[in-house]
Amino acid sequence: MKKHNYEIKVEWTGNEGNGTLNYKSYNRNHTIIADGKYDVINGSSDPSFLGDKARYNPEDLFLSSLSACHMLWYLHLCSVHKIIVTEYLDKATGVMEETENGSGKFTKVTLNPKVKITDGSRIKKANELHKEANKMCFIANSCNFKIGHKPNTIAE
Repeated sequence: MKKHNYEIKVEWTGNEGNGTLNYKSYNRNHTIIADGKYDVINGSSDPSFLGDKARYNPEDLFLSSLSACHMLWYLHLCSVHKIIVTEYLDKATGVMEETENGSGKFTKVTLNPKVKITDGSRIKKANELHKEANKMCFIANSCNFKIGHKPNTIAE
């Protein structure tokens, strides 16, 4: 089995002078950095947990990882099946449920890709490939819940 290794650096930048003295004494800001990457991701927690709404939170990044992985597999499968995709836009949605102790988990994600292809006679096959992409997606395969798909495919 072939293995791939990844390394990421997450650095907390939210010490406002008193560290984690209490729940409100620090902010949740952090940076996400990977060696060799051009951009730094500015992160925080969800505003529900005193985070900065202008920064990406882990839940945003989780949902975007699922969406991007699915898209990349889908585009690959379309190229293999000679379906020419000219546009792809996904507005993914997710539901995370909090438990009484404050922990939580995602229970539902739905990908809503709007896809434009060149040949209208291939729309049915293009839509079917979303199921195959889901089976291939590394991130989807790491989840313990079902990921839904509501594709909307049109021809140019």
